Amino acid sequence: MEAAALGVEVVAADRYDDAPAMQVTPHRRVVDMLDPAAVRALVEETRPDFVVPEVEAIATDALVDLESEGWTVIPTARAAQLTMDREGIRRLAAETLSIPTSPYRFATTEADYVAAVEAVGRPCVVKPVMSSSGKGQSVVGTDDDPLVAWRYARTSGRVVDQAVIVEGFVDFAYEITLLTVRHAGGTTCCPPIGHLQEDGDYRESWQPQPMSELALSRATEVAVKITDALGGRGVFGVELFVTPDDNVLFSEVSPRPHDTGLVTLRSQAMSEFGLHVRAILGLPVRPDDVANLQPSASAVILAGSEIDRPTVAGIEKALSGPETKVRVFGKPSAHPRRRMAVAVASGDDVEAARARARAAAEAMSIVE
Repeated sequence: MEAAALGVEVVAADRYDDAPAMQVTPHRRVVDMLDPAAVRALVEETRPDFVVPEVEAIATDALVDLESEGWTVIPTARAAQLTMDREGIRRLAAETLSIPTSPYRFATTEADYVAAVEAVGRPCVVKPVMSSSGKGQSVVGTDDDPLVAWRYARTSGRVVDQAVIVEGFVDFAYEITLLTVRHAGGTTCCPPIGHLQEDGDYRESWQPQPMSELALSRATEVAVKITDALGGRGVFGVELFVTPDDNVLFSEVSPRPHDTGLVTLRSQAMSEFGLHVRAILGLPVRPDDVANLQPSASAVILAGSEIDRPTVAGIEKALSGPETKVRVFGKPSAHPRRRMAVAVASGDDVEAARARARAAAEAMSIVE
């Protein structure tokens, strides 16, 4: 939608038909994103000025080859490749850039995994190296059977039987997303976004997240350092832990607009999506574009069951609240915990905005 507003012709491609982006452009393609030949054929057919990966599960080797042949991948093919799996980006951050992270180990066999859990210690978090929205993620407590988490991670990620990462628990005060925009004029960070996660998936976000000048300075330094290493242009969602003593630990980075950044649909002069398009096209990104207009929050609406052609009930009640709006994604099917819509609201302070967003989200439900 933001691209179309600037006269850009968009071909929306996804692994299934009638995906949300396909509903706002006349040009659609359904392809197996993990098939290198299919990705190449799509690019060669449509001959785009920019290839913009918006999913993690994509044949990144094909993107690397295409970029080497002169196609422009956003932000870069290397960034898409490194961030597709947690091992690549964690090793870049911790081992190449010396950015502080939680303790971690990777494992590809059951024996290595058991050793990794013992090395990191319990409680710990176990995740597939490639997944999103908390799929395959679980916590191993002191009395839990670690093999339950191993089997879940190996069968519930983007790829079956992939490697897992075992991360030590971090005693953090809060976690943030720092939307970082690499554009023609340099690098600009949006005001920090706080967020709440459940089962490894975002449920609420708010902007601005209150934090000290020292913590914000350290967070900005980490965000700029990791995005400089990845290069290219566009919006990056840098996830960080902030400890009670204002130290900052790197968690993850997405080389695209971030789910927690949905709050910017209301909170900023320009949303993360508008900023992404501006950066891609080499257009100016000004300080006032990322200014926080008013404390704002977002809350997601999840499906509770398998539904074909679902509808969203309760929108009228949700919109009766002050300074509130909703976005329905229009996904053609629902399944448990699938994100189907979001409510965003503003208020005099963050807590008021969060209460309004939650109330709107609670008023809505996914039905047949």
